[in-house]
Amino acid sequence: MPADLKTLHVTAEGPVLNIQLSRPETGNSIDGQMLTELLEVLRAMEDDPAVRVMVLSGAGDDFCQGGDRSEFSTLLEIDPSGSELRALNDRAQRVCSILSQLGVVTIARLHGDVLGAGLGLAIFCDLRVGADTCRFRMPEVGLGLPPAWGGALPRLALEAGQAQVRELLLTAESFDAAQAQQLAILHKVVPVDGLDAAVTHWVKPIVRRNPTAMRITKSMLNARAGAAELSVGGYLDANLLAAAMARSGRTRGN
Repeated sequence: MPADLKTLHVTAEGPVLNIQLSRPETGNSIDGQMLTELLEVLRAMEDDPAVRVMVLSGAGDDFCQGGDRSEFSTLLEIDPSGSELRALNDRAQRVCSILSQLGVVTIARLHGDVLGAGLGLAIFCDLRVGADTCRFRMPEVGLGLPPAWGGALPRLALEAGQAQVRELLLTAESFDAAQAQQLAILHKVVPVDGLDAAVTHWVKPIVRRNPTAMRITKSMLNARAGAAELSVGGYLDANLLAAAMARSGRTRGN
């Protein structure tokens, strides 16, 4: 695994690789360095046959409060054309694409705020468990931006249903863990102190399964979900986000 990670805390427990978003002072907001480190770790994991399960979590009070919009503004100051911002979102799309296509089973362990890009990252995991105190929101339209991060919108619509996602996007309203479970954004809802047990409940049978069968099953599920659509959506999303940010010039974080 890569050394000297600044925004992630990565540990291995036998066949399980734990990746923790580790910018708690920012609510684990996703910046360019975190995306680069996620790419490095996910690519290393692709080549490691010892890893059977990956668990994604967040340090501190929240899983992830979204993209680091202060960085968006800085990139637009450097390059008002939006090409630097476009490159950043292309990187986010690559992270999500790799995450969705990994041969190992991926689990999102969610607590606190799961907002914007944080929800986008979680939705690409195979299984998702959340604390009953989780708060979800897709705030982009309320901030004057398209829902463009990482090409996540097609995946979210496939997982939760287009009609339901349309309402949540257009209203930018918060929703709780119970509603997230009804939408299939969460597979399980547990008390916050039950998150580790819920993850373990999934991990134990998964690591006993034939790894080749698991990889083939995941490939079949990805094909059924329309994985090819994600890469197209990601390209368009990067341009949409850069154009919208360049027009708005907003500087507040989500």
